[in-house]
Amino acid sequence: MNWDWDYALEIAPEMLSQGLIVTVQATLAGAVLAFVLGLLLAMLLRSGRRWVSLPTRLFVEFVRSTPLVAQLFFVFFVFPSALGITMSALTTGIIVLGVHYSCYTAEVYRAGIDGVPKGQWEAAVALNLPRFRVWTSVILPQAVRRALPVLGNYLIVIFKETPQLTLITVVDVLGTGRILASESYRYLEPITIAGLFFLIVAVPASIIVRRLERRLAQ
Repeated sequence: MNWDWDYALEIAPEMLSQGLIVTVQATLAGAVLAFVLGLLLAMLLRSGRRWVSLPTRLFVEFVRSTPLVAQLFFVFFVFPSALGITMSALTTGIIVLGVHYSCYTAEVYRAGIDGVPKGQWEAAVALNLPRFRVWTSVILPQAVRRALPVLGNYLIVIFKETPQLTLITVVDVLGTGRILASESYRYLEPITIAGLFFLIVAVPASIIVRRLERRLAQ
């Protein structure tokens, strides 16, 4: 099959206009959920109360040990029949992406919190600061700063995982390409354009994250 430039130029605007919005929505909403929930999980994992930290650790290990696609299928197909919970495919995809990667970002935050010098904790206690202020004014700003480069990497990972949402009928860039390919019986142009789209976005984003990492390391 030869490359058809006329067909490629005809479908590219449709793929980007229809699929791009869904891809960006899934990436950004999934990342925000992963970063916020990951921070909450990290704090629960550090709890001195075993009845809090143990169930949290079991939840994190369970999610990290099961495939993302299995979680997508379970929530999208089992929840409606078993629990009566019905959500759109995009909402399901965002929630599953967010929860799945929150269990990875929780470890990133935990490493960032552990990296805060012990003297900072002791100084906060010596100043008799309330526990909430110790976390929000002293510990978390330093921990989040340390975690930012790795969180940037996870943002790129979530972006590259969004095509998996097509398995539960979400029509992103790749999904739009698959629909166009099935209609025209030409797979070369739609799938290539989808691949180039992810490459064009992911490579510059990786360069930005590397520069951010070097700057924060100085």
